[in-house]
Amino acid sequence: MPLPPRFADLKREIAESYPDFERRVTDAWAEIVKQLEETSEAIKREGSDYIPQVQFDELHNLPEETVQRIRRVGSVVIGDVVDDADAIAWKKSLDEFVSANPGVQGFPGNNKQFFQLYWTKPQVQARSHSNVLATTVWLNNIYHVKGNEDLEGVDLSVPLSYADRFRIRHPGGDWSSFPPHIDSGSIERWDDPDFRSCFADILQGNWRLHDPYELGSRLKAKRTTYKRSDESTLFRTFQGWLSMSETGPTQGTLKVFPDVGLSNAYIILRPFFRPLVDVKSPEIYDPKNWSFDISTSDFPGIYEGGGGYTGPKPNIYTHPHLRLDETMTSLPKVNPGDMVFWHCDVVHSVEREHTGLEDSAVMYIPAVPLTPQNERYVERQKEAFLEGRSPPDFGGGGRENGFVGVGGVGDISTPAGRRAMGFAPDEEVQTPHSQKSKLLAGKKSVSRISHAFRELFK
Repeated sequence: MPLPPRFADLKREIAESYPDFERRVTDAWAEIVKQLEETSEAIKREGSDYIPQVQFDELHNLPEETVQRIRRVGSVVIGDVVDDADAIAWKKSLDEFVSANPGVQGFPGNNKQFFQLYWTKPQVQARSHSNVLATTVWLNNIYHVKGNEDLEGVDLSVPLSYADRFRIRHPGGDWSSFPPHIDSGSIERWDDPDFRSCFADILQGNWRLHDPYELGSRLKAKRTTYKRSDESTLFRTFQGWLSMSETGPTQGTLKVFPDVGLSNAYIILRPFFRPLVDVKSPEIYDPKNWSFDISTSDFPGIYEGGGGYTGPKPNIYTHPHLRLDETMTSLPKVNPGDMVFWHCDVVHSVEREHTGLEDSAVMYIPAVPLTPQNERYVERQKEAFLEGRSPPDFGGGGRENGFVGVGGVGDISTPAGRRAMGFAPDEEVQTPHSQKSKLLAGKKSVSRISHAFRELFK
């Protein structure tokens, strides 16, 4: 269904904001389509090997060529972040937690495997693990600022903790609820001026100059103008998960389109072009069969509903040149304790089938730097943690404090983990997950302890 008429006005507004817009983006469109054809062939040829794989203990000595490949692909597997035995033990503990608390919320209802849980002991321990935090610091520092731009209150070397869920996916079944999509913003990518400025080079026709890792515009971008539920309101440099099992292609793992800059360029310009032939025609790939058009309110892959807009959710018909049926690439095999990260703009999905013999189990742990917005969220998240409520981005009303074996402040395994959760080193807290829990010490800003993090992660 087309979006409301005002989005046609938005297209015209964007077109009028950039000099010689039609000519520039039409030329860029033809170049992007050609590059997608070449890149798609390379992706199909290399398969899972296209995705960079490095070891945790190599992070600070990686060749520049490897770092640049990670930047281009936008996804990476980082091996041995946590000891295998620890990751396996966390999975066992989570299995026991679910068995002991049959009332936990999860999906699918008749065979729960994706759990709406945030404060189990393994999750609290994993998020505060020193290697996990050090890994996210390394990823945060892939981002940069332009020139001498001073971003007050921002420190990429201070990691914050974002509570998310976990899955223990069983063999078999059909997961169709996670097709190709991009998180962290929907129509806001065009509708919000600050978010749109992240893609200014693309909209000026200079798509090859687009830098997905430029920080300034990202911090001001509004990703949740329409208040969608289960939408991240803080800035994650990379989304990620920690594996608690062996898993690989065809075993229910993650799939990505492994070129973040190129997919950004295509997806951002796609609303300004319409096909002149049937989308199922083999001629659809020829840029001559596309025409510049800003007369409609259509933003392909963006859908209205749920109190706002969802997407981008590209598919083979709305975004044919991505060739998603061939280029969505499964992660290579990972082991317990390995972590996987993907840039916040990466098109990703989950394999529909799990043909393996064992569970595919992961905890979702993204990379989150210190920013004023993120710090404010962590303060709210901390209060939810102390009261045993689900985090603010996930409704904030669900209760876990009645479950057997729920985690608490004592399960935060490192001083760095306490700081990442918003607790000052000398802050005393009453027994967590109590309706009467309150802070006994005065609140201290996370930003005041940035020096300690830099020392910790040297």
